[in-house]
Amino acid sequence: MNELILVRYGDLVLKGKNQKYFVKTANDRIQEVFSSLSVTFDFRHDRMYLILNGVLYHEAIMRLVTIPGLHSFSLVSKCAVDYSEAADLAVAMIDEKITSEPITFKVETKRADKTIQETSTQISQLLAKSILKRLKQLKVDVHHPQLTLNVEMRKDGCYMYLDQIKGMGGFPVPMGGRAIALLSGGIDSPVAAFIAIKKGIEVECVHFESTPMTPLESVQKTLDLCAVLARYLPHDQIRLHLVPFQALHERLIRDVPESYLITIMRRMMLRIASIIQEEAHAKAIITGDSIGQVASQTLESLETIQDATDRLMIRPLAGMDKSEIIKIADQIDTLEISNRAFSDCCSIYVPKNPAIRPQIAIAKKYESQIDFAPLVEKCAKARRILTIHAGEKFELNLMGLSVQEALN
Repeated sequence: MNELILVRYGDLVLKGKNQKYFVKTANDRIQEVFSSLSVTFDFRHDRMYLILNGVLYHEAIMRLVTIPGLHSFSLVSKCAVDYSEAADLAVAMIDEKITSEPITFKVETKRADKTIQETSTQISQLLAKSILKRLKQLKVDVHHPQLTLNVEMRKDGCYMYLDQIKGMGGFPVPMGGRAIALLSGGIDSPVAAFIAIKKGIEVECVHFESTPMTPLESVQKTLDLCAVLARYLPHDQIRLHLVPFQALHERLIRDVPESYLITIMRRMMLRIASIIQEEAHAKAIITGDSIGQVASQTLESLETIQDATDRLMIRPLAGMDKSEIIKIADQIDTLEISNRAFSDCCSIYVPKNPAIRPQIAIAKKYESQIDFAPLVEKCAKARRILTIHAGEKFELNLMGLSVQEALN
């Protein structure tokens, strides 16, 4: 018995003239992810087979689910095009799945090799009859079975599988282009970055740090979040732009009325992000905004904040509830990191009564009293750019130093 994993491309095969580029990008990523293992590949038009060669099935699946653009996977067993041998193999596969309790099943056959005399229906009936004789707890239900044996009869063999594991879906990176994602260290922003990656966007992260005003541990959270997000990107790495925000942060606290502090702080962040976006040749800025979740995410707040830039803004979480966002964060292993009790520069000085319907004219009025342009430019120029690899333990020196000092 040969064990393989069937990998389905899903919507990638519907891309018309661009199909081969999407599929090739996905295949290149698959080969990269498995370069350290002894697997081999059988690439076909609308799918591919991963030949395990002794590699553990679960190890292979753990790698496949980190690749954007793949629809689903199935553990496949292969034998000769022989009904007796196929029945023996099917019984062995099904027997691992059932208990002593009765269970309904059906056989679904695809006859890819049209030289085979029997029809697909006849093959299904032949195999089902043989299986039922040997596994007495099975009962046929062709409409709503608890278990379906999928059979594909091809020239080179009989392929069979029982289960489908859902992949990430979306599109392979970097088919969607490049974007800058603002990463705060909270729950929402890494989920927003992940969803963008899932849509084929190559993400670079930007974090605004205000050490020693904010704890160095909040930057450590960001580094650890990047090490998780890097799993889903080519070469298992992601770029992080660490922006020293302290000087501008202190100026805003001193000169901006408390109710408008978060609004104007975020406007400044967008101006800095716009500079980074241009230098990184990125097409958009991604944020973790979810409409109405906090005061700075009302429609009026979002409009006033976005007025600070003319760049394309993408908000993947805009229509999601917090429970939906938390569920995704848990699935991608960012929730525990985000829940560490260290605040970033947007949350550590949250005003008691922030403006929930700030006006653009008023925000500009307060900004006109600050010569902010040189400070914005200085923040962008002074940023440190780090390359974080998947699973990397990038430990900062937590000895009361600033981030810039800790990195030197």
